[in-house]
Amino acid sequence: MTAEEVTNEEQNNIPMEGEDITQKKDGGVLKLVKQEGTGTELPMTGDKVFVHYVGTLLDGTPFDSSRERGEKFSFELGKGQVIKAWDLGVATMKVGEISQLICKPEYAYGTAGSPPKIPPNATLVFQVELFEFRGEDITEGEDGGIIRRIITKGEGYTKPNEGAAVEVCLEGSCEGKVFDKRELKFELGDGESLGLPSGVEKALTAMEKGEESLFFIKPKYGYGNTGNSKYNIPGEATLQYKLKLTTFEKAKESWEMNSAEKLEQSIIVKEKGTQYFKEGKYRQASVQYKRIVSWLENESSLPEGEEQKAQALRLAAHLNLAMCFLKLQEPSSTFNNCDKALELDETNEKALFRRGEALFAMKEFDRARADFQRVIQLYPSNKAAKSQVALCQKQVKEQHEKDKRLYANMFQKFAERDAKEEADKGMENGGGMEVEESGGQE
Repeated sequence: MTAEEVTNEEQNNIPMEGEDITQKKDGGVLKLVKQEGTGTELPMTGDKVFVHYVGTLLDGTPFDSSRERGEKFSFELGKGQVIKAWDLGVATMKVGEISQLICKPEYAYGTAGSPPKIPPNATLVFQVELFEFRGEDITEGEDGGIIRRIITKGEGYTKPNEGAAVEVCLEGSCEGKVFDKRELKFELGDGESLGLPSGVEKALTAMEKGEESLFFIKPKYGYGNTGNSKYNIPGEATLQYKLKLTTFEKAKESWEMNSAEKLEQSIIVKEKGTQYFKEGKYRQASVQYKRIVSWLENESSLPEGEEQKAQALRLAAHLNLAMCFLKLQEPSSTFNNCDKALELDETNEKALFRRGEALFAMKEFDRARADFQRVIQLYPSNKAAKSQVALCQKQVKEQHEKDKRLYANMFQKFAERDAKEEADKGMENGGGMEVEESGGQE
């Protein structure tokens, strides 16, 4: 402690006391509990925490307060979004706890300070209240389907990608009962064949080497509404997995491969995807076909004579993706892949037919019928397309009948309302005339 800090402390009677919570035990962050929290659980690295705080200098000058703003402050713990003292201090707090944190400059704003309110080399005092913390949502759309709680932070910044070879220790539980405990080596994309739900593979792509985390996986990313009979998991069950990513080796990214390698690998993964499809593993098959698209979609340096081979692989990948998504009942993804296939071959029979199936599933019967009619025009022997046209016409007719009934009912209600308004108006006018007439007779 410098002489200047001692002087400030004595002048303002701020006792430099509390528990040293730094790893080095250098007195950089002293914590003094002012109000005990509840429960035993503490926030983990990556958790989103919600706090109120009041910050002052050692001379008592306030420089920031969330309470004055009337809005709680939130941040992701241990991600460097706040000063080091906060990452350390809040990690030791329970919900409902109020603590004082005395933070030396090296754990706050250092030699630079934070002008104009925080001078250089300032020791700061924070009073922090922890209200809530929750795990990190790692899904792309942040739909709450996979929540992570980090037990041990990993090394470095790289993470496994699709096709990466991973080594993992896992423990899966449901309603407090462990149903799966294994050490596995596999390629990401092959998890379904090992009995793993899609959420586990998504979780692994968010992890660093050596990381150990808890993941809470909702049914959408778990075993869905059917459950898993092998593990005795009921439908619509939320799963909990403890995963430790021991090590991994990333699969080559597109930019790391030359054109010949991309073509060679595309042929290999196409066969792999086809095998998964035959086994009914449509999600795994789609992962393989997506890799072909990512490798070849923007490839512009193919040697002469290889462009046609690459285009055929891309076309097959989009057609197969469309079929996978039909099986998975995801019509919008089917539609998008059919569109991509038709950009490569505008008269492709399978692409037109599958796009029609997707539109039918989306209840766009007129557009579906147009696609099936186009198939018949180009390929008159396609009996399935003729059957689909008939089904579309039936649905269009039924929709028209429903619309007619709906509009007829609407018009009838409007007519009845108008008639009632006219009748009410007539009653009002008629009543006035009768009074006038009786008055005239008198």
